[in-house]
Order: sequence, then structure tokens, then C-alpha cells
Amino acid sequence: MMQVNPVNKAICLEWLCESNYRKLLLLIPDLLNLGSVAVGKTAVQPDLQLDVIERSTHTLTIRLNYRFNLGSGDFLTPEIKVRVYRDVQLAEVLCDCVRFDVARVFKDPGKTGEILDYKWRMNYFLGKWLDHCLQKNYRFPSLGSAKEMLV
Repeated sequence: MMQVNPVNKAICLEWLCESNYRKLLLLIPDLLNLGSVAVGKTAVQPDLQLDVIERSTHTLTIRLNYRFNLGSGDFLTPEIKVRVYRDVQLAEVLCDCVRFDVARVFKDPGKTGEILDYKWRMNYFLGKWLDHCLQKNYRFPSLGSAKEMLV
């Protein structure tokens, strides 16, 4: 598979985070006002669970994952943690189920190239995953119907 590798990752990463913010709001229109847990449903795909980890004036940190029912309980995968910046309308991946957050991986802030590559890969994945979820027509509760879909 060919890997996308933009020349100016700093600018492209910002565009990607802006795009991911818009896609998240398309997928979850009431994202900024939801309670602590919401479940997106579609006809034939596994449920998509959203957990609000932290909420502040300008940011919202969420965890997204699929919820597979495997008889003995729920199996959640892949898992991705995203910080949503309300004021600048960006959504940035903090970590996923495979990789640690950037601060744990790169102790030397001088490694900007490697840091950008790392962030680029995680946010590119989020963009593709959100595209997939939008194509599969996942529906999250609106505030009016939240009681139906909240866990």
C-alpha cells in the first residue's frame, strides 16, 4: 500500500485536523453537547462507542472505538483518543490502542520531523476511519433522542 507523505507536514497536519473536526461533527452533530457516553448505530456494522474523557471550556477529549459483542462481554477495538479543540475547530489524535501519546514516545522536542510523522500517521488514520463511518451511515443520538441510544 502506498503511504501518503506530504512535503509540508506541519501545514497538512493542521488541514487534516480541521478536516477531522468537520467529519466528527458530521458523524456526531451534537458532539460538543453530548453526555459522557453515546453509541452510534448502523444497520449491519458493530456499534461505535464514544466516551467523553474530559470536558473543559475550550476542549473536549473523547475516546472512540467499535463495540463488538462476543458473548461473554463487549470487546472494544480499535480505540483512539481524540482532543477536540472547540475554539479553533481542530480534532487531534492523542493516542490509539497501538501507539502511545507523542509525549511518551518523543522525550526530545528537537525531533520535530519524527514528531510530525507520528502525528500525521495517527491523524491520517482518524480521517480515514471517520470517512468509513460516514460512508456506513452511522447515526449518533441528537439531544432530542439521546435517551434511546445512551448506554
